[in-house]
Amino acid sequence: MRIFPNKMNIITNKTLETLKYDLVREGLVQYEVVEQAEEIANAQNINIGQALINSGFLTEEQLIKFLESKLHTPFVDLNDYQLDPKCLKYISYSDARRYKIIPLFKIENTLTVAMADPRDLFAIDKIMESAECEIDPVLSSEESILKKIDESYKIDVTVGNISTDSNSGYDWQDELHTEDLSDNHIQKIIRAILKQAILEGIHEVTFQGEEEGLGVNFKKHGELTNKGVIPTALVTLFAAKLKTLSELDPSVSEVPQLGKLCFKVDNIIVIASVSTFPTIMGERIFLKIYKPPKALDEIISNKTELSEIKLSLEKPGIILVCGSSLSGKTHVIYSLLLEAAKSKAKNIMTLESISKYELKGVNQCEFNENVGFNMDKATRFIEFQNPDIIYLEGIKSKESFDYFSSLVYNDKTIIMEFLANNMEDLRNKMSFSDFDTLKSIISSMVFIHSQNSVEVFNRESLQKYLG
Repeated sequence: MRIFPNKMNIITNKTLETLKYDLVREGLVQYEVVEQAEEIANAQNINIGQALINSGFLTEEQLIKFLESKLHTPFVDLNDYQLDPKCLKYISYSDARRYKIIPLFKIENTLTVAMADPRDLFAIDKIMESAECEIDPVLSSEESILKKIDESYKIDVTVGNISTDSNSGYDWQDELHTEDLSDNHIQKIIRAILKQAILEGIHEVTFQGEEEGLGVNFKKHGELTNKGVIPTALVTLFAAKLKTLSELDPSVSEVPQLGKLCFKVDNIIVIASVSTFPTIMGERIFLKIYKPPKALDEIISNKTELSEIKLSLEKPGIILVCGSSLSGKTHVIYSLLLEAAKSKAKNIMTLESISKYELKGVNQCEFNENVGFNMDKATRFIEFQNPDIIYLEGIKSKESFDYFSSLVYNDKTIIMEFLANNMEDLRNKMSFSDFDTLKSIISSMVFIHSQNSVEVFNRESLQKYLG
């Protein structure tokens, strides 16, 4: 899971924020330790208690005993605790994860819950409202609560297989014609939307807030087409389920997240990247579907061109893969990487926001802003790995272009993508002086004209065209 934290939305524990200086007064930690823990908590987007434990200033047992004595609230060890499964209906999975809370048992009109933050009155009010009963909180560790949540709710994390046989005129909205609000029903809706997208050859699906609920939009040839609306009553359940399937935190909606959804189409594994982003109309969720990579000779049929590109993989230089948006640049690049991986003597590395498929023999590296691993950090450290071939996703700045271009002089082969709608567009963009260095060291270029038309340029033919 990749969460990109907003520093205005730092994770806090209200109980610990209130009592943190009592830790100093009781001699458990020094004042400077509290300040240091706060800095760590802000940097890592965790609460101060977790920062104290992770840094070794306090043990979890010490912290829990301190809280138990201050709050006069009993501590419950959930490791061997058997909760009443009938009580799970009072708190949804997404709320349980969001508020670090799990129901234990109910007596008359009082639901006893385990909380990592018993003074979170907002969470208690929210649960009281949804459960329609009184709440009696007890104290438990955050780690044990999250573990018990995942054990107890038994969330299904598979989409299931999608069959494309004889489904002309298929409409995902047929799955909406039921009052079933179960987890299984939501999963069927997700599968139906994906199926219709596959049948229509769609690679981008967007879910965004509308007055009636969550609009479902397909993008093709640069245009968005509305394919229906997920009703308001299902939006929260739908978003939580889709996030869970994509290995994202369903309790997080205030900051962007980036994940990966794996599903099968006719028993072939297909990958979609899933990006969530908060808006005033609720979260916008964007899916981009990637087809499995083919062998390079299935994409480049011309034997001379195939020989040229294979030769470029064996020598220093830049291999540029060009095409319009949704032309299949990533698909071609993965085929190039598969071809390069046949030479087991080479160290092949990728720098990507998210890996689309696991490539045998390739060291794939995913950026993770949550821990500070971004293009800047990768740039400073990748040379220590001594790669022979590097694939770089989405380079935007001149500084990045210049840096990775300079690696060619250290005998590196660089694969990078470049957005160009057609050859004339490419020529116009490459006419800017910012690309002079890049143009001088391109060893070959693959231009994707259409799904069935891919052209390879060697160094000489490309230089002649670009001038």
